[in-house]
Amino acid sequence: MGREGSERFYKEACEVIPGGVNSPVRSARAVGMTPLFIKEARGSRIVDADGNTYIDYVASWGPMILGHAHPRVVEAVKAAAEKGTSYGIPTEPELRMARMVVEMVPSIEMIRMVNSGTEATMSAVRLARGYTGRKKIIKFNGCYHGHVDSLLVRSGSGLATFGIPGSPGIPDEVVQHTLSLPYNDLAELRKVMKDVGGEVAGIIVEPVAANMGVVPPEADFLPGLRSLCTQHGALLIFDEVITGFRLGTGGAQQLYGVMPDLTCLGKIIGGGLPVGAYGGRRDIMSRMAPAGDVYQAGTLSGNPLAMSAGLATLQLLREEGVYEELDRKTGYLARGMAQAAEAAGVKIFQTRVGSIGCAFFTDRTVRDFETAQTSDTQAYAAFFQEMLKRGVYLAPSQFEAFFISAAHTLEDLDRTLEAAKHGFERVKEMDAR
Repeated sequence: MGREGSERFYKEACEVIPGGVNSPVRSARAVGMTPLFIKEARGSRIVDADGNTYIDYVASWGPMILGHAHPRVVEAVKAAAEKGTSYGIPTEPELRMARMVVEMVPSIEMIRMVNSGTEATMSAVRLARGYTGRKKIIKFNGCYHGHVDSLLVRSGSGLATFGIPGSPGIPDEVVQHTLSLPYNDLAELRKVMKDVGGEVAGIIVEPVAANMGVVPPEADFLPGLRSLCTQHGALLIFDEVITGFRLGTGGAQQLYGVMPDLTCLGKIIGGGLPVGAYGGRRDIMSRMAPAGDVYQAGTLSGNPLAMSAGLATLQLLREEGVYEELDRKTGYLARGMAQAAEAAGVKIFQTRVGSIGCAFFTDRTVRDFETAQTSDTQAYAAFFQEMLKRGVYLAPSQFEAFFISAAHTLEDLDRTLEAAKHGFERVKEMDAR
Protein backbone atom coordinates (compact mmCIF):
# COMPACT_ATOMS: atom_id res chain seq x y z
CA MET A 1 0.00 0.00 0.00
CA GLY A 2 2.14 2.83 -1.31
CA ARG A 3 1.79 6.41 -0.16
CA GLU A 4 4.22 8.11 -2.53
CA GLY A 5 1.61 10.57 -3.78
CA SER A 6 0.62 11.69 -0.29
CA GLU A 7 4.25 12.02 0.73
CA ARG A 8 5.00 14.14 -2.36
CA PHE A 9 2.04 16.42 -1.69
CA TYR A 10 3.06 16.75 1.95
CA LYS A 11 6.60 17.72 1.04
CA GLU A 12 5.25 20.39 -1.32
CA ALA A 13 2.72 21.57 1.27
CA CYS A 14 5.43 22.10 3.89
CA GLU A 15 6.95 24.76 1.62
CA VAL A 16 3.81 26.91 1.57
CA ILE A 17 1.67 25.82 4.58
CA PRO A 18 3.05 25.82 8.16
CA GLY A 19 3.70 22.19 9.05
CA GLY A 20 2.13 21.20 5.74
CA VAL A 21 -1.40 21.19 7.19
CA ASN A 22 -4.20 23.64 7.91
CA SER A 23 -5.05 22.12 11.30
CA PRO A 24 -2.34 20.55 13.52
CA VAL A 25 -3.85 17.11 14.34
CA ARG A 26 -4.02 16.34 10.61
CA SER A 27 -0.22 16.22 10.48
CA ALA A 28 -0.26 12.64 11.93
CA ARG A 29 2.99 13.38 13.78
CA ALA A 30 1.49 11.93 16.96
CA VAL A 31 1.30 8.52 15.28
CA GLY A 32 4.75 8.74 13.70
CA MET A 33 3.64 9.35 10.12
CA THR A 34 3.11 11.97 7.47
CA PRO A 35 -0.54 12.69 6.61
CA LEU A 36 -2.65 11.13 3.91
CA PHE A 37 -3.91 13.45 1.19
CA ILE A 38 -7.47 12.57 0.24
CA LYS A 39 -8.83 12.95 -3.27
CA GLU A 40 -12.39 11.67 -2.84
CA ALA A 41 -14.83 9.87 -0.55
CA ARG A 42 -18.11 7.97 -0.80
CA GLY A 43 -20.19 6.49 1.97
CA SER A 44 -17.93 4.99 4.63
CA ARG A 45 -14.79 5.10 2.48
CA ILE A 46 -12.07 7.65 1.73
CA VAL A 47 -9.57 7.37 -1.13
CA ASP A 48 -6.10 8.87 -0.89
CA ALA A 49 -3.89 10.45 -3.54
CA ASP A 50 -2.40 7.03 -4.37
CA GLY A 51 -5.77 5.34 -4.87
CA ASN A 52 -5.73 3.49 -1.54
CA THR A 53 -9.19 3.05 0.00
CA TYR A 54 -9.86 3.11 3.73
CA ILE A 55 -12.88 2.60 5.99
CA ASP A 56 -13.14 6.03 7.58
CA TYR A 57 -13.83 6.58 11.29
CA VAL A 58 -12.86 10.27 11.37
CA ALA A 59 -15.85 11.42 9.29
CA SER A 60 -14.34 14.88 8.84
CA TRP A 61 -14.13 14.95 12.67
CA GLY A 62 -17.82 14.25 13.05
CA PRO A 63 -20.08 16.01 10.54
CA MET A 64 -20.33 13.16 8.02
CA ILE A 65 -22.93 11.34 10.11
CA LEU A 66 -24.74 10.17 6.95
CA GLY A 67 -21.50 9.16 5.25
CA HIS A 68 -19.48 10.97 2.60
CA ALA A 69 -21.17 12.52 -0.44
CA HIS A 70 -24.68 11.48 0.50
CA PRO A 71 -26.77 11.95 -2.67
CA ARG A 72 -29.42 14.12 -0.97
CA VAL A 73 -26.80 16.41 0.54
CA VAL A 74 -24.84 16.68 -2.72
CA GLU A 75 -28.05 17.45 -4.61
CA ALA A 76 -28.93 20.19 -2.11
CA VAL A 77 -25.50 21.82 -2.44
CA LYS A 78 -25.61 21.68 -6.24
CA ALA A 79 -29.07 23.25 -6.34
CA ALA A 80 -27.95 26.04 -4.01
CA ALA A 81 -24.69 26.69 -5.89
CA GLU A 82 -26.51 27.05 -9.20
CA LYS A 83 -28.36 30.04 -7.72
CA GLY A 84 -25.23 31.66 -6.26
CA THR A 85 -22.65 30.81 -3.63
CA SER A 86 -22.85 33.81 -1.28
CA TYR A 87 -24.76 37.08 -0.99
CA GLY A 88 -24.01 38.75 2.32
CA ILE A 89 -27.77 39.34 2.49
CA PRO A 90 -30.38 37.20 4.33
CA THR A 91 -31.71 34.08 2.60
CA GLU A 92 -34.59 31.69 3.15
CA PRO A 93 -32.29 28.72 3.97
CA GLU A 94 -30.96 30.65 6.98
CA LEU A 95 -34.50 31.09 8.26
CA ARG A 96 -35.38 27.44 7.61
CA MET A 97 -32.25 26.28 9.43
CA ALA A 98 -32.97 28.52 12.41
CA ARG A 99 -36.55 27.24 12.65
CA MET A 100 -35.45 23.62 12.39
CA VAL A 101 -32.81 23.95 15.12
CA VAL A 102 -35.24 25.76 17.44
CA GLU A 103 -37.74 22.97 16.85
CA MET A 104 -35.23 20.17 17.49
CA VAL A 105 -32.99 21.41 20.33
CA PRO A 106 -34.90 21.73 23.63
CA SER A 107 -33.14 24.77 25.14
CA ILE A 108 -32.80 26.94 22.02
CA GLU A 109 -35.38 29.66 21.43
CA MET A 110 -33.25 31.87 19.17
CA ILE A 111 -30.07 31.11 17.21
CA ARG A 112 -27.32 32.99 15.38
CA MET A 113 -25.30 31.36 12.57
CA VAL A 114 -21.53 31.75 12.36
CA ASN A 115 -18.75 30.05 10.38
CA SER A 116 -17.04 27.70 12.83
CA GLY A 117 -17.25 26.14 16.26
CA THR A 118 -14.54 28.53 17.44
CA GLU A 119 -16.68 31.51 16.42
CA ALA A 120 -19.66 29.96 18.20
CA THR A 121 -17.89 29.49 21.54
CA MET A 122 -16.16 32.87 21.33
CA SER A 123 -19.51 34.58 20.73
CA ALA A 124 -21.30 32.63 23.46
CA VAL A 125 -18.66 33.62 26.00
CA ARG A 126 -18.90 37.28 24.93
CA LEU A 127 -22.67 37.12 25.24
CA ALA A 128 -22.48 35.52 28.69
CA ARG A 129 -20.21 38.33 29.88
CA GLY A 130 -22.39 41.00 28.29
CA TYR A 131 -25.60 39.55 29.70
CA THR A 132 -24.33 39.05 33.27
CA GLY A 133 -21.93 41.99 33.48
CA ARG A 134 -19.32 39.62 34.91
CA LYS A 135 -15.84 38.63 33.69
CA LYS A 136 -14.90 35.14 34.88
CA ILE A 137 -15.45 32.01 32.76
CA ILE A 138 -15.03 28.46 34.05
CA LYS A 139 -14.02 25.67 31.69
CA PHE A 140 -12.74 22.13 32.30
CA ASN A 141 -9.35 20.54 31.71
CA GLY A 142 -9.25 18.58 28.47
CA CYS A 143 -12.35 20.21 27.00
CA TYR A 144 -11.58 21.98 23.73
CA HIS A 145 -13.70 24.92 22.68
CA GLY A 146 -11.86 25.98 19.56
CA HIS A 147 -8.80 28.20 19.43
CA VAL A 148 -10.38 31.14 21.26
CA ASP A 149 -7.64 32.95 23.20
CA SER A 150 -9.48 32.97 26.51
CA LEU A 151 -10.41 29.28 26.27
CA LEU A 152 -7.12 27.82 25.03
CA VAL A 153 -6.11 26.80 28.55
CA ARG A 154 -5.49 23.13 29.36
CA SER A 155 -7.52 22.21 26.30
CA GLY A 156 -8.00 18.94 24.50
CA SER A 157 -7.76 18.06 20.79
CA GLY A 158 -4.51 19.25 19.21
CA LEU A 159 -3.12 20.68 22.43
CA ALA A 160 -3.61 17.34 24.18
CA THR A 161 -2.16 15.50 21.19
CA PHE A 162 1.05 17.53 21.20
CA GLY A 163 1.25 18.07 24.96
CA ILE A 164 0.86 21.86 24.71
CA PRO A 165 -0.63 23.55 27.83
CA GLY A 166 -1.53 26.78 26.04
CA SER A 167 -0.05 28.92 23.27
CA PRO A 168 2.41 31.77 22.79
CA GLY A 169 0.64 34.86 21.52
CA ILE A 170 -1.97 34.81 24.27
CA PRO A 171 -1.14 37.43 26.93
CA ASP A 172 -1.67 36.51 30.57
CA GLU A 173 -4.17 39.36 30.79
CA VAL A 174 -6.42 37.59 28.27
CA VAL A 175 -6.70 34.38 30.31
CA GLN A 176 -6.67 35.88 33.81
CA HIS A 177 -10.45 35.61 33.98
CA THR A 178 -10.53 31.95 32.81
CA LEU A 179 -10.55 29.20 35.43
CA SER A 180 -9.88 25.63 34.26
CA LEU A 181 -11.02 22.87 36.61
CA PRO A 182 -11.03 19.04 36.53
CA TYR A 183 -13.81 17.51 34.43
CA ASN A 184 -16.30 15.38 36.40
CA ASP A 185 -15.13 16.92 39.71
CA LEU A 186 -18.24 18.57 41.13
CA ALA A 187 -16.72 18.97 44.61
CA GLU A 188 -13.89 21.15 43.27
CA LEU A 189 -16.34 23.25 41.27
CA ARG A 190 -18.51 23.79 44.36
CA LYS A 191 -15.49 25.11 46.27
CA VAL A 192 -14.61 27.54 43.49
CA MET A 193 -18.17 28.75 43.05
CA LYS A 194 -18.46 29.32 46.81
CA ASP A 195 -15.44 31.65 46.59
CA VAL A 196 -16.03 33.45 43.27
CA GLY A 197 -19.50 32.44 42.07
CA GLY A 198 -20.71 36.03 42.08
CA GLU A 199 -17.98 36.93 39.54
CA VAL A 200 -18.62 34.04 37.14
CA ALA A 201 -20.36 34.96 33.87
CA GLY A 202 -20.63 31.41 32.64
CA ILE A 203 -19.50 27.80 32.83
CA ILE A 204 -18.70 26.28 29.44
CA VAL A 205 -18.45 22.52 29.05
CA GLU A 206 -18.51 19.74 26.51
CA PRO A 207 -21.44 17.77 27.98
CA VAL A 208 -19.67 14.68 26.67
CA ALA A 209 -15.97 15.46 26.57
CA ALA A 210 -14.91 14.40 23.07
CA ASN A 211 -11.58 16.18 22.61
CA MET A 212 -9.52 14.19 25.11
CA GLY A 213 -10.83 10.97 23.70
CA VAL A 214 -14.45 10.39 24.71
CA VAL A 215 -15.14 10.89 28.42
CA PRO A 216 -18.82 10.68 29.46
CA PRO A 217 -20.16 12.86 32.26
CA GLU A 218 -20.75 11.15 35.58
CA ALA A 219 -24.38 10.98 36.70
CA ASP A 220 -24.33 14.05 38.95
CA PHE A 221 -21.96 16.23 36.93
CA LEU A 222 -24.21 17.99 34.42
CA PRO A 223 -27.15 18.38 36.87
CA GLY A 224 -24.63 19.79 39.33
CA LEU A 225 -23.42 22.37 36.82
CA ARG A 226 -27.00 23.41 36.14
CA SER A 227 -27.76 23.78 39.83
CA LEU A 228 -24.63 25.81 40.59
CA CYS A 229 -25.18 28.16 37.65
CA THR A 230 -28.76 28.79 38.72
CA GLN A 231 -27.71 29.31 42.33
CA HIS A 232 -24.99 31.85 41.48
CA GLY A 233 -26.62 33.62 38.52
CA ALA A 234 -24.10 32.35 35.96
CA LEU A 235 -24.98 31.04 32.50
CA LEU A 236 -24.46 27.38 31.63
CA ILE A 237 -23.00 26.99 28.13
CA PHE A 238 -23.01 23.58 26.44
CA ASP A 239 -20.45 23.20 23.68
CA GLU A 240 -22.32 20.72 21.49
CA VAL A 241 -20.23 21.30 18.38
CA ILE A 242 -19.51 17.54 18.36
CA THR A 243 -22.51 16.14 20.26
CA GLY A 244 -25.17 18.34 18.67
CA PHE A 245 -27.34 16.14 16.37
CA ARG A 246 -24.73 13.39 16.85
CA LEU A 247 -26.27 11.84 19.99
CA GLY A 248 -29.86 12.41 18.92
CA THR A 249 -32.02 15.14 17.43
CA GLY A 250 -31.74 17.15 20.64
CA GLY A 251 -28.08 16.48 21.34
CA ALA A 252 -26.52 15.72 24.73
CA GLN A 253 -28.88 18.06 26.56
CA GLN A 254 -31.84 15.94 25.51
CA LEU A 255 -29.98 12.70 26.20
CA TYR A 256 -29.09 13.72 29.76
CA GLY A 257 -32.12 15.92 30.46
CA VAL A 258 -30.09 18.98 31.46
CA MET A 259 -30.94 22.32 29.84
CA PRO A 260 -28.18 24.91 29.31
CA ASP A 261 -28.75 28.63 28.89
CA LEU A 262 -26.65 28.77 25.70
CA THR A 263 -25.66 26.04 23.23
CA CYS A 264 -22.84 26.06 20.67
CA LEU A 265 -23.30 24.00 17.51
CA GLY A 266 -21.30 23.16 14.38
CA LYS A 267 -20.21 20.26 12.19
CA ILE A 268 -23.45 18.36 11.43
CA ILE A 269 -25.57 21.48 10.87
CA GLY A 270 -23.36 22.29 7.87
CA GLY A 271 -23.52 18.81 6.36
CA GLY A 272 -19.73 18.85 5.97
CA LEU A 273 -19.37 22.51 4.97
CA PRO A 274 -17.85 25.14 7.30
CA VAL A 275 -20.43 26.26 9.86
CA GLY A 276 -21.11 27.12 13.47
CA ALA A 277 -23.99 28.51 15.53
CA TYR A 278 -24.90 29.54 19.04
CA GLY A 279 -28.35 29.82 20.53
CA GLY A 280 -30.35 29.79 23.71
CA ARG A 281 -32.99 31.52 25.74
CA ARG A 282 -34.79 34.38 24.01
CA ASP A 283 -34.01 36.96 26.71
CA ILE A 284 -30.28 36.19 26.45
CA MET A 285 -30.05 36.00 22.66
CA SER A 286 -32.00 39.27 22.33
CA ARG A 287 -28.92 41.04 23.66
CA MET A 288 -27.11 40.36 20.36
CA ALA A 289 -26.79 43.26 17.91
CA PRO A 290 -28.74 44.60 16.10
CA ALA A 291 -31.52 43.71 18.56
CA GLY A 292 -29.24 44.43 21.52
CA ASP A 293 -25.85 45.80 22.49
CA VAL A 294 -23.51 42.77 22.34
CA TYR A 295 -21.76 42.82 18.97
CA GLN A 296 -20.83 39.91 16.71
CA ALA A 297 -20.75 39.70 12.91
CA GLY A 298 -19.66 37.48 10.03
CA THR A 299 -19.56 38.17 6.30
CA LEU A 300 -20.24 34.57 5.28
CA SER A 301 -22.43 33.57 8.24
CA GLY A 302 -25.48 31.59 7.15
CA ASN A 303 -23.82 30.76 3.82
CA PRO A 304 -26.50 29.30 1.51
CA LEU A 305 -24.41 26.25 0.56
CA ALA A 306 -23.76 25.31 4.19
CA MET A 307 -27.37 25.96 5.17
CA SER A 308 -28.66 23.81 2.30
CA ALA A 309 -26.29 20.95 3.12
CA GLY A 310 -27.22 21.17 6.79
CA LEU A 311 -30.95 21.24 6.13
CA ALA A 312 -30.72 18.13 3.95
CA THR A 313 -28.70 16.38 6.67
CA LEU A 314 -31.07 17.27 9.51
CA GLN A 315 -34.11 16.23 7.48
CA LEU A 316 -32.57 12.79 6.94
CA LEU A 317 -31.62 12.49 10.61
CA ARG A 318 -35.25 13.03 11.60
CA GLU A 319 -36.30 9.84 9.82
CA GLU A 320 -37.36 7.00 12.08
CA GLY A 321 -34.71 4.64 13.41
CA VAL A 322 -31.57 6.54 12.29
CA TYR A 323 -30.09 7.05 15.77
CA GLU A 324 -31.09 3.60 16.98
CA GLU A 325 -29.18 2.06 14.08
CA LEU A 326 -26.15 4.27 14.72
CA ASP A 327 -26.19 3.21 18.36
CA ARG A 328 -26.41 -0.49 17.47
CA LYS A 329 -23.50 -0.26 15.05
CA THR A 330 -21.30 1.65 17.47
CA GLY A 331 -22.08 -0.73 20.31
CA TYR A 332 -21.17 -3.67 18.08
CA LEU A 333 -17.84 -2.08 17.15
CA ALA A 334 -16.99 -1.01 20.71
CA ARG A 335 -17.74 -4.46 22.16
CA GLY A 336 -15.72 -6.12 19.42
CA MET A 337 -12.75 -3.83 20.03
CA ALA A 338 -12.81 -4.56 23.76
CA GLN A 339 -12.97 -8.31 23.09
CA ALA A 340 -10.11 -8.15 20.57
CA ALA A 341 -7.94 -6.25 23.04
CA GLU A 342 -8.69 -8.71 25.82
CA ALA A 343 -7.89 -11.67 23.56
CA ALA A 344 -4.53 -10.12 22.71
CA GLY A 345 -3.77 -9.33 26.36
CA VAL A 346 -3.74 -5.56 25.77
CA LYS A 347 -5.21 -3.26 28.40
CA ILE A 348 -7.61 -0.64 27.04
CA PHE A 349 -10.40 1.42 28.56
CA GLN A 350 -13.25 1.58 26.06
CA THR A 351 -15.74 4.45 26.15
CA ARG A 352 -18.80 5.15 24.04
CA VAL A 353 -21.77 7.50 23.98
CA GLY A 354 -24.12 7.00 21.04
CA SER A 355 -22.13 6.94 17.81
CA ILE A 356 -18.84 8.29 19.21
CA GLY A 357 -16.25 6.40 21.19
CA CYS A 358 -12.60 5.93 22.07
CA ALA A 359 -10.21 3.14 23.08
CA PHE A 360 -7.76 4.52 25.65
CA PHE A 361 -4.54 2.50 25.87
CA THR A 362 -4.45 2.48 29.67
CA ASP A 363 -5.44 0.22 32.53
CA ARG A 364 -6.93 3.19 34.39
CA THR A 365 -10.59 4.17 34.51
CA VAL A 366 -10.75 7.31 32.39
CA ARG A 367 -12.99 9.97 33.93
CA ASP A 368 -11.07 13.21 33.35
CA PHE A 369 -8.09 14.75 31.56
CA GLU A 370 -5.57 13.45 34.10
CA THR A 371 -6.61 9.83 33.71
CA ALA A 372 -6.91 10.19 29.91
CA GLN A 373 -3.27 11.29 29.84
CA THR A 374 -2.18 7.98 31.36
CA SER A 375 -2.78 6.46 27.93
CA ASP A 376 0.19 4.90 26.14
CA THR A 377 0.42 7.08 23.05
CA GLN A 378 3.17 4.93 21.53
CA ALA A 379 0.89 1.91 21.76
CA TYR A 380 -1.87 3.88 20.07
CA ALA A 381 0.54 4.93 17.32
CA ALA A 382 1.47 1.30 16.65
CA PHE A 383 -2.20 0.34 16.61
CA PHE A 384 -3.03 3.21 14.24
CA GLN A 385 -0.27 2.21 11.81
CA GLU A 386 -1.36 -1.42 11.72
CA MET A 387 -4.98 -0.45 11.17
CA LEU A 388 -4.02 1.90 8.36
CA LYS A 389 -1.97 -0.83 6.70
CA ARG A 390 -5.12 -2.97 6.75
CA GLY A 391 -7.35 -0.31 5.23
CA VAL A 392 -8.89 1.31 8.32
CA TYR A 393 -8.45 5.03 9.01
CA LEU A 394 -8.71 6.13 12.64
CA ALA A 395 -8.05 9.54 14.18
CA PRO A 396 -4.26 10.16 14.12
CA SER A 397 -4.29 10.90 17.86
CA GLN A 398 -5.10 8.97 21.03
CA PHE A 399 -7.06 11.98 22.25
CA GLU A 400 -9.75 12.10 19.57
CA ALA A 401 -12.99 10.23 19.04
CA PHE A 402 -14.01 7.67 16.45
CA PHE A 403 -17.27 8.35 14.62
CA ILE A 404 -19.76 5.92 13.10
CA SER A 405 -21.92 6.99 10.17
CA ALA A 406 -25.16 5.71 8.72
CA ALA A 407 -23.08 4.52 5.74
CA HIS A 408 -20.98 2.04 7.76
CA THR A 409 -22.10 -1.52 7.05
CA LEU A 410 -21.80 -4.67 9.13
CA GLU A 411 -19.15 -5.78 6.62
CA ASP A 412 -17.19 -2.58 7.35
CA LEU A 413 -17.40 -3.22 11.08
CA ASP A 414 -16.35 -6.86 10.80
CA ARG A 415 -13.43 -5.94 8.56
CA THR A 416 -12.43 -3.30 11.12
CA LEU A 417 -12.57 -5.80 13.97
CA GLU A 418 -10.47 -8.29 12.01
CA ALA A 419 -7.88 -5.55 11.46
CA ALA A 420 -8.06 -4.66 15.16
CA LYS A 421 -7.00 -8.19 16.12
CA HIS A 422 -3.76 -7.64 14.21
CA GLY A 423 -3.44 -4.12 15.60
CA PHE A 424 -3.63 -5.29 19.20
CA GLU A 425 -1.23 -8.16 18.45
CA ARG A 426 1.28 -5.59 17.20
CA VAL A 427 0.88 -3.60 20.40
CA LYS A 428 1.43 -6.75 22.47
CA GLU A 429 4.57 -7.58 20.50
CA MET A 430 5.84 -4.04 21.06
CA ASP A 431 5.24 -4.37 24.80
CA ALA A 432 7.15 -7.64 24.87
CA ARG A 433 10.32 -6.09 23.47
